[in-house]
Amino acid sequence: MSIRHGLLALLEHGPRYGSQLRTEFESRTGATWPLNVGQVYTTLGRLERDGLVGQSGEDGAGHALYAITDAGRAELRTWFEKPVDRTSPARDELAIKLAMAVGAPGVDIRAVIQSQRRHTVKAMQDYTRLKAQALAALEDTASRERDDVAWLLVLEQLIFQTEAEARWLDHCESRLIRLSATAVAPAPAPSDTASASAAVEPGHGPGAPHAPGAGAGGGGEAGGSGGRRGARAGGRGR
Repeated sequence: MSIRHGLLALLEHGPRYGSQLRTEFESRTGATWPLNVGQVYTTLGRLERDGLVGQSGEDGAGHALYAITDAGRAELRTWFEKPVDRTSPARDELAIKLAMAVGAPGVDIRAVIQSQRRHTVKAMQDYTRLKAQALAALEDTASRERDDVAWLLVLEQLIFQTEAEARWLDHCESRLIRLSATAVAPAPAPSDTASASAAVEPGHGPGAPHAPGAGAGGGGEAGGSGGRRGARAGGRGR
């Protein structure tokens, strides 16, 4: 998140002091990314060092005011016009956690995924409820307050983000299930008996002896039939 550019955008509306910038930043973003005063003044000091802001006296209460310079305005225009760089994505704690959980001893990665999914769905429901409240507030107000519209856009981005995260978690679980199901197990070694049977089958192997009465063409069956015919002929003679 570019705090420096956010502060420059606020200073373009006129000189501000540190705690005032913090309040306006959090109001514009619905306190989604809270700042502390020390962080604001540290960023202002760097902006002043880079020639993007300068001190502009004090207000009635003695607060030191900061104003944007021409170089600061040029920097701000460039920031608005240039797409956010995705070649070096920000570190995502959830992605890192799942990457480290794969194969970690004693870690059930599917349990990690299911726990995160419950949290993500709960967050999505909370954001959706806040969105409904923001829309109702905008409809009830004749004028469209800049901060209210900005907060609505931030909320919708958070909703889309949690929806995508929930889908990704579903995908991760499905992927793990498929990989487990398709894991190649080693084939069982054939037993000695099965190997011997497959190597030499009785009556089929080279040089295998024929069983008695089992000559070519079914001689055993023929002999049995001849014996039965002889028995029938002897009976008729009697």
